[in-house]
Amino acid sequence: MKLLDGLVLGIESSCDETSVAILDGFNVRANIVASQIAMHQQWGGVVPEAAARAHVQSMIPCIASALQAAGASIADVRGIAVTNRPGLVGALSVGVTAAKALSVAQGVPLVGVHHLEGHLMSAHFAATRPEFPHVALIVSGGHTEIVLVRAPGDYEIFGETIDDAAGEAFDKCARLLGIPYPGGRGLQELAATGNSRAFDLPRSLPKDPFNFSFSGLKTAALRLIEREGPGINRHDAAASIQAAIVDVLVKKVMHALREIGDVWGLTLVGGVAANSELRSRLADKCQQSGFGFATPPMEFCTDNAAMIALAGSWRLAQGQADDSSLDVFPNAELPSSTHQNQS
Repeated sequence: MKLLDGLVLGIESSCDETSVAILDGFNVRANIVASQIAMHQQWGGVVPEAAARAHVQSMIPCIASALQAAGASIADVRGIAVTNRPGLVGALSVGVTAAKALSVAQGVPLVGVHHLEGHLMSAHFAATRPEFPHVALIVSGGHTEIVLVRAPGDYEIFGETIDDAAGEAFDKCARLLGIPYPGGRGLQELAATGNSRAFDLPRSLPKDPFNFSFSGLKTAALRLIEREGPGINRHDAAASIQAAIVDVLVKKVMHALREIGDVWGLTLVGGVAANSELRSRLADKCQQSGFGFATPPMEFCTDNAAMIALAGSWRLAQGQADDSSLDVFPNAELPSSTHQNQS
């Protein structure tokens, strides 16, 4: 995979984290993340207007910190990559505006990056880089997809959620158990000392080979907690909820690997890829089945600018670039093998 020769500055601001990275090839020279979790906890979820304001306040300090951490100046940057789709429009606009300003001021090319392409590329930060073609499982608060990655920029979605994403199911079930936002990590911590077979919870769409549904699990978890009352064993409930989500993810993506065939193996990416149970289960299953397996280090699972810089570096190396008309989009399909300027 050919990358741009020289430093690439990446910007990610699609939701509630402002991130700026400096990338040199596959080497992450800096990856600065300003989290908004503490602010959004008071509301129990992300408030778009507040997120956008926080991005405005954090953007310039993050750019300065990234350059300082990388031991570089803005004059050393040879290209700029920024998330412009999908995400919260106000949040995306802050990042794209900053990227445009830097591009014009420094006279360097700019390219907009699909957020999910960034996650797909993040697997290349793993100790063992995946080969093409491979299957990717994207799992986050907003996305759950099984994707065939034929080559960089050439993707086909084989399965997706028809309602809620896996990360959203983790967070909402965690809230039912009284775990504060964001609840996925807290639920995992409770589950570590619980019995995953204590409560029988539904597995989504058992007859559908590739697609997911987690709305029924949320309803079942609510009824369970109401039925058991204040005396519910929260550790057992958390373990049972986690098992219901992980079991389905593992079963369906392993089926996809076998059905698609003739692939290197599997990559696990996205915020929920930080879940240790999911990581270990898929690693074991792939090893037993003779497939390769790659997942990024924890810091590159959640939203970060390093993955955006990597995706952008590849696109810039192909001669792809956007101009000052680059726009933002709350929804957008993954790009195909042909670059489509979304501006």
